[in-house]
Amino acid sequence: MTWGRRRGTTADSEAGRGLSSELQAVLPPRFEAVGEALASGSGSEVACEVTGAALAREGWSLAEALDGLSSTTRTVLGREPEHTATRALAVAWSEAMLGYLHGLSCEDPLTGLASLAHLRTEISGLYRSEPPSVARDSHALVVVAAPPWPDAPYEPAAGTETGGGEVLARAMRAAQLGATTRTVFSGPETIGHVAPGRLVVLAGRDDRIGRRVGLLRTMLDTSTVQHTRVWIEGLPDTDDGAAALLDELARV
Repeated sequence: MTWGRRRGTTADSEAGRGLSSELQAVLPPRFEAVGEALASGSGSEVACEVTGAALAREGWSLAEALDGLSSTTRTVLGREPEHTATRALAVAWSEAMLGYLHGLSCEDPLTGLASLAHLRTEISGLYRSEPPSVARDSHALVVVAAPPWPDAPYEPAAGTETGGGEVLARAMRAAQLGATTRTVFSGPETIGHVAPGRLVVLAGRDDRIGRRVGLLRTMLDTSTVQHTRVWIEGLPDTDDGAAALLDELARV
């Protein structure tokens, strides 16, 4: 969005008044351009668009942005903002936020593994593209579950931080699990991080899957994340059944 794209169609009645330095000093941060536009009376929609988009990118909530517009308008004009100005700011904020969400990866940024939601979408796609019986026979879930377990509690490696560093330590452990798993399932398989210390692989159900699982167990037993369980879960007959199974696997 640019200042020169279009001019607002609604002009304030106090055109050409200008914004005093005293008023500028008490405006909410980031609303100086809106205040100038309101004081000039030339129409504030474009300034509201630019400000709304900028605030979204800076992490302001929509409520905070609207409060800022309301405060600015009351300070400059002594009234609440026009509907057109409010709409311009809200739409611009929403468009900027939607663009941010569309740019998010389907991967967990800490581990590089697929998210639970992405894995769920991939599984659901199987049931949409093939008859349920075909999806059930053609694919399976390989579950990789690291400690803590009651009989084999997880012990952090020497030098690993606890407390404030626990989240990072868990992410690093999941990334290690993912890297080892990917060496065995190195093709188009989707590997999702569904819960702390638990991965689920959407893999083809062929005559190699048993050997792959055995190899993965061996590799994990000799890695830094030992006592890790690996097993195969068959896909249910329906998409709803698969969703329930994935929800169950995500609970630890």
